[in-house]
Amino acid sequence: MIIGVLVELANKKLDKIFDYKVPAYLEKDIKIGIRVEVPFGRQVLEGFVLEIKNKSELSDLKEIIGIVDKEIILNEELLELGKSMKKETLSLLISCYQVMLPKALKAKNSASVSKKYDIYYKLNFIDNIKLNDKQEQIIELFKNRELVPRKEILDISSSSLKTLLSKNVLIEEKKEHYRMSYHDKTSDVKTLTLEQQNIVDSVNLSKYDTYLLHGVTGSGKTEVYIKLIEKVISLGKTAIILVPEISLTPQMVARFEQVFGKKIAALHSALSEGEKYDEYRRIYRGEVSIVIGARSAIFAPLSNIGIIIIDEEHSDSYKQDNNPRYDAKRIAIIRGNNHNCPVLMGSATPLLDTYARACKGVYKLLELPNRVNGNSLPEVEIIDMNNEIKYSKGHFSKKLLDSINETIANNEQVILLLNRRGYSSFVSCKNCGDTIKCPHCEISLTYHKTSNTLRCHYCGYGTSLPKVCPSCKEEALSTLGVGTEKIEEELSKYVPNARVIRMDIDTTSRKGMHKKMIDAFKNHEYDVLLGTQMVAKGLDFPLVTLVGVINADTSLSIPDFRSSENTFALLNQVSGRSGRSKKQGRVLIQTFNKDHYAIELAKKHDYKNFYLKEMDIRKQLKYPPYYYLCYLRISGKDYKIVSTESNKIKKALERNLKSTIILGPSPCAIIRIKDTFRFGIILKYKKEDLLIETLEKIINHYRDNDKITVDIDFNPNHF
Repeated sequence: MIIGVLVELANKKLDKIFDYKVPAYLEKDIKIGIRVEVPFGRQVLEGFVLEIKNKSELSDLKEIIGIVDKEIILNEELLELGKSMKKETLSLLISCYQVMLPKALKAKNSASVSKKYDIYYKLNFIDNIKLNDKQEQIIELFKNRELVPRKEILDISSSSLKTLLSKNVLIEEKKEHYRMSYHDKTSDVKTLTLEQQNIVDSVNLSKYDTYLLHGVTGSGKTEVYIKLIEKVISLGKTAIILVPEISLTPQMVARFEQVFGKKIAALHSALSEGEKYDEYRRIYRGEVSIVIGARSAIFAPLSNIGIIIIDEEHSDSYKQDNNPRYDAKRIAIIRGNNHNCPVLMGSATPLLDTYARACKGVYKLLELPNRVNGNSLPEVEIIDMNNEIKYSKGHFSKKLLDSINETIANNEQVILLLNRRGYSSFVSCKNCGDTIKCPHCEISLTYHKTSNTLRCHYCGYGTSLPKVCPSCKEEALSTLGVGTEKIEEELSKYVPNARVIRMDIDTTSRKGMHKKMIDAFKNHEYDVLLGTQMVAKGLDFPLVTLVGVINADTSLSIPDFRSSENTFALLNQVSGRSGRSKKQGRVLIQTFNKDHYAIELAKKHDYKNFYLKEMDIRKQLKYPPYYYLCYLRISGKDYKIVSTESNKIKKALERNLKSTIILGPSPCAIIRIKDTFRFGIILKYKKEDLLIETLEKIINHYRDNDKITVDIDFNPNHF
């Protein structure tokens, strides 16, 4: 028997299948989709079995060393999906397979994640055995019980246990247990409104279609998802639901657990490697019907999928920023086709691309225009900081501070958004004007006061805050700009009675912190939830009646054609956290750009007019959805080489792509990250037959070049 193996090395030169012989004694255990150990040069590597055949074009083949798995790791659907991803993203095939799996199941040459076991004992026999008192106590535990946990016996005597085991009176049994645990079902699906029920009835569960559910914040999209999944499960099928933020997962899991109990599994980056391993095996073994998770949960090895749901579909977190640069929404559509099941995308602020497809009939448009509680959407007030700055305290206008105090006095809660973490955006010298930058990236270091460190949010570099300016050696350093840490300090000064909890990457890095913070705030242990964009989406707190946005201009200033869309979505989403229960909500947005259309229309919750305005701009500037985008990033350690090769690549593109607008090459917005210089080329096109062929030639040309890396990103989130 000959097998074709894809080895673990993510190397362009090795992105192909290698043939190996299988010793006769291992042939019965060989299956496509398992991992095997193989000799590769002087190394021993793991790889996936992708082919089984009787002969090879090569002679003198090496034999495999052993088999890693008894169960198939990648089923036939996922193997084909990986091949599709390779073509669509121009990534390495091994990278496409590795991204589907938890660490314990990736092809690798390192220690594996272990399974967890509980130890039990079974009574074997006691005929003609003399027992002392302790031993008799142990035997007594087995009355009317087949198995007894190890702990109960150890509580009596460990030495007596050893004796009974040595005399074969007791037999040890191991039972695997999963690290994650879920409660039994505790409630049913809520009674739906007529609008919600109409949406459920509109989704055809017997065939593939892509639907867009455009529902205002608080319109009850989650309950629609739950009802649809209940119908799917009644048909004997399974479901995947994706959420964009780890912070949303605890609330979504908790609600689904109430309705579906132990039928659910969670997959997201906040789990330990052991928990991911356990959840993956529960899914693969068919022990669950519903998988909830972030982007990578789209690869869950479910069979007979009946629906795929993508919540908050506008989020850019569904697109992976490193290789393989896949879009979970595109993978969902492929899997929906494979399983002949619907894909439902939901959002209060759909991506313009998605809404345009729905308007054209490519997707089916479903709408929930009203909140389920009967309340109107919260009243939004714009605070012009150009006028208010002279009356403000710190970064708070008088109106926002008064409103926070009033809300807390009414025993209600506040959410505050500032989409920038840290204490201050940068540290500069008042004497010479220099800003302290990362030594490895062309970006200012952010000051974090609690740890008194300067940190780079791109490469992770950190250093303590110096007492003197590194350039002029004067004691003239000052912190400028503002982050969530600074706002937290100002709140303690200006609203001293407020119990404040801060939610950003710095405070939620420890395992389980998202859930702890959300639960604590929901239980009213805190009055104010302050955070970055992770507090803007999907969270549901009945007592929140005030939302404040410290600086709405943060995302507007980003040099990105989507900055207006992102700003509108963020303001709309965070506004939707207010007034979700019986009490009417309010929103106060502080800005220096009150006349910007994204802010004006966010105030009115007017998605459709924002869509029309932004689409007109996109059409004029030839941006999506009128044109497709592809971004080539050329990087390397030597600035001159990167610049020269970038120009060569542009010329190659111009020779071959006659229907494409080619912009660049130009330095990336941050030209240097991790001591690597970066140039970019933007391609805009509607239809370009030679695009893939041309890009593959460029990739192959630089395959053996260790001084230049060319990355290709279709429909990029960022340039």
